[in-house]
Amino acid sequence: MAMDAHHHHLPAYLAAALFLAFALAPLAAGDPLGQLCGNSSNYTLNGTYQGNIRRLAATLPKNTSSSPTLFAKDSTGDVPDIVYALALCRGDTNASACGDCVATAFTDAQQACPYNKDATVFYDPCLLRYSNQNFLASTAGDGRGTALILMNTQNVTAPFSVFDNAVAVLLNAIANYAADNSTKRFGTGVEGFRTFDSNNPRIYGLAQCTPDTTPADCRTCLSGIVQRGPKYFSGKQGGRILGLRCNYRYEQYSFFTSTPLLQLPEPAVGAPPPAPSPPPVNGTPPTTGGGRRNKTGRILAIALPIFAGVLAIVVICSCLWRSKKKTSGKSLLPDTTNPEDIHSIDSLIIDLSTLRAATENFDEANKLGEGGFGAVYKGILPDNQEIAVKRLSQSSRQGIEELKNELVLVAKLQHKNLVRLVGVCLEDHERLLVYEYMPNKSLDTILFDSERCGELDWGKRFKIVNGIARGLQYLHEDSQVKIIHRDLKASNVLLDYDFNPKISDFGLARLFENDQTQDVTNRVVGTYGYMAPEYAMRGHYSIKSDVFSFGVLILEIVTGRRNGGSYSTDESADLLSLVWEHWTTGTLVEIMDSSLSSLAPRDQMLKCIHIGLLCVQDNPTERPMMSTVNVMLSSSTVTLQAPSRPAFCIPKSGFNSEMYSEGYPGGLYSASRSPMSLNDVSITELDPR
Repeated sequence: MAMDAHHHHLPAYLAAALFLAFALAPLAAGDPLGQLCGNSSNYTLNGTYQGNIRRLAATLPKNTSSSPTLFAKDSTGDVPDIVYALALCRGDTNASACGDCVATAFTDAQQACPYNKDATVFYDPCLLRYSNQNFLASTAGDGRGTALILMNTQNVTAPFSVFDNAVAVLLNAIANYAADNSTKRFGTGVEGFRTFDSNNPRIYGLAQCTPDTTPADCRTCLSGIVQRGPKYFSGKQGGRILGLRCNYRYEQYSFFTSTPLLQLPEPAVGAPPPAPSPPPVNGTPPTTGGGRRNKTGRILAIALPIFAGVLAIVVICSCLWRSKKKTSGKSLLPDTTNPEDIHSIDSLIIDLSTLRAATENFDEANKLGEGGFGAVYKGILPDNQEIAVKRLSQSSRQGIEELKNELVLVAKLQHKNLVRLVGVCLEDHERLLVYEYMPNKSLDTILFDSERCGELDWGKRFKIVNGIARGLQYLHEDSQVKIIHRDLKASNVLLDYDFNPKISDFGLARLFENDQTQDVTNRVVGTYGYMAPEYAMRGHYSIKSDVFSFGVLILEIVTGRRNGGSYSTDESADLLSLVWEHWTTGTLVEIMDSSLSSLAPRDQMLKCIHIGLLCVQDNPTERPMMSTVNVMLSSSTVTLQAPSRPAFCIPKSGFNSEMYSEGYPGGLYSASRSPMSLNDVSITELDPR
């Protein structure tokens, strides 16, 4: 998850935008590394400014890919709707991939920074910025401005200081090459790195400036970001800093496609320092006054260690006193299984005073609803960015583990259909997660509202279905970590200004190893009506559990009916039973949402119901992967197999008498509901059969 977070504890030149990721790997053009959204004014939907963005989107990708330097900049329109834009592809990218990346960037930038006149989006192959400010006028920069900072959290086995020095040597050499010897302002290199064990790694590096910079400006910009690296990357196997005018990256594997332009010699780890200057011949002092200097030297040799020792004691005592004072006023999360997970999100910390001011001291008038941890409040940061603040209730029985889980997981994830984490506050016994504000709140607040459901025409509903499917595919198959959400439902799908969906609430999510397919838990958590039967009854969960929930969600979106998920035989048929009944009788049109226009494409709606039924099959192996679902949704030629009878609700006898349940209304923007509501009850803990 990159983001334009507000880092109030950082220097001003870093506070504009900073993101730390957990691992670096080559990404496809469609996977943004992150985005930086400006804090200037917004444009209106289908207005002149957006029209100018579209005009640039039609020309800039081709201009960039056809340029020998893979770089283009342009502007269009008149003040106040003039748009300036710049696009740059990595120097080893082929022209076709470059053009595709820039075209994708225009689309993603408008979704990542909706209605914002200033947006920057970064990918592995390219970057794009457009703005109403003329940032093209100057190419000078010292590398200390807004930047995207990503690191590989794996430590090197060599001594940190020696490895860091080797990285600095390599990056400085590549930076000089990019500045002086390349019209592309692009350089790559490799440096051997010998260790005393059998591991003899190489260090690969890349540096680039925009080709319109002068050699001096390029060198200054790269020098600035290279100097910032040790603060974040000391002892790390890889890292990168991406700025608009310059960027660099290093890794212990070859991540670029071309042959390295530079090859540096191999410095040995543990090599002795340079020998001191030889003493004067025959002990003769080189200049007069040497005796006085020697005497002074002996005095300093005795006094300095004593002074250093006293100073060290003072510093240690001061640090211990400060640490004790700080700990007494703050309640931090418990240690995670990987402490680096918490340390790596330090840059997301926002002061409690800032959040109190943003929410008017958590005023009830700003309350958006009840989430899994407690109340959620709307707030406005000092730069006018709207936020949603999730506040863990002090009386919550299980919030700490879920909050820790959500914090670590969401910080690792970046996708336009996942909610963006802006920051976190762990101060004065408060536990707060800060998200981007979603003006249309959660899907359930509109879909199941008889007065508002008409706002969701079929075009919006189909876009929501597609967005959720893409977000789930990213979680299951495309992200660097495999995530099982475990609580996908309408109240956990948030909608932005343009009704683009974003999956939220990762408090119950679980991370899988890359080769892991399923797991078993004796603590079943989730929401009745959305839980797959193998999970609810036996605690077995996998990515196919999320697919089941997605299937329920599709059926709800098409029919406009909530899946009550009643587990009582006294209740009327649930949504899955109802849909299956009409599927077998060929009367599906009768259960489609009556608020939808008669002009809505029936074939597309029927296909969605068909896909929904395939996703709720009783046997998990018969449910499709989300990548397959996306192919089904986007193709008009794919033949869908016939669904079998779906999994239905679990009768009362499916639970033992020792099960207990507690009201756990999930959803960042959900309205507060009483525990054990028949319409939307979530399980916090039960004993599986």
